[in-house]
Amino acid sequence: MTEIAFHFNAPDKLGYVCRFARKALRHGARLVVVGDAAVLSRLSTRLWSVSATDFLAHATAADGGELLAVSPIVLAEQLQDLPHHDVLINLTAQVPEGFERFERVVEIVSSSDEMDRHEARTRWRDYEARGFSIVRHDLNLKG
Repeated sequence: MTEIAFHFNAPDKLGYVCRFARKALRHGARLVVVGDAAVLSRLSTRLWSVSATDFLAHATAADGGELLAVSPIVLAEQLQDLPHHDVLINLTAQVPEGFERFERVVEIVSSSDEMDRHEARTRWRDYEARGFSIVRHDLNLKG
């Protein structure tokens, strides 16, 4: 069964995605980040410039075929025809259709955006209604 984890109180969601992705890649995981085009575009820019000497290689679902197969991070608006199903980071307002194909789903929740927090509570209830247990990570407690 897919493991669902909510990471609450992220002061900078896209910055947190970059840090999470770097750590996950170090552990051999491959990621899919699902979101709308505008969010994915901003994330792509951030991934290419994680630090002055570091970047996180990635591709978009539109790149297709061979590039997607070798990319450790895939940015997609939908979860169709993707090459791997290790970790899904959901940056949409809803539970993504087809999330069950992934080993892990990570929901990142803002520390200050009340609409984002409300949408996260709705997704939490949706996952619970489907019978998934949820792991909660409070980023404030991690320092």
